[in-house]
Amino acid sequence: MPILNIHLVSGQHDPAKVDALLKRCSESFAAGLCCPIDRVRVFVTEHAPRHYCVGGQLVSETGMTAPYFSFIVLDDRPLVVRQKLLSAFTDHIVELLGAPRERVRGGIMPVAAADWSIGGQAASLLRQTEIEARR
Repeated sequence: MPILNIHLVSGQHDPAKVDALLKRCSESFAAGLCCPIDRVRVFVTEHAPRHYCVGGQLVSETGMTAPYFSFIVLDDRPLVVRQKLLSAFTDHIVELLGAPRERVRGGIMPVAAADWSIGGQAASLLRQTEIEARR
């Protein structure tokens, strides 16, 4: 279930560093949620500089780096765990991509287990034992 999407401007970052970011975030996600890594999905979505605006200015005009990420987790995950993930993903972006910390933004999208599908079935049914154990 855990899904992370990191939005970057195309051409601003070394592809090898983006690869390392994907792997590091995957590992942090699995460790932070105490879940098997095979459940984790991490994506980078790249946007053309003329399709990315920061502070009212097009990145194509300024060259500014300002990554944004969001992640989806089941809403029963403890707040402290979710906040640690916000911090870890920010740290990875800053460390691996060299983005200024003050420009990195991120958010959490909690989803009810009944509203999430795994192979076409509600997570609330498939992961009922795990969900109850977290309560």
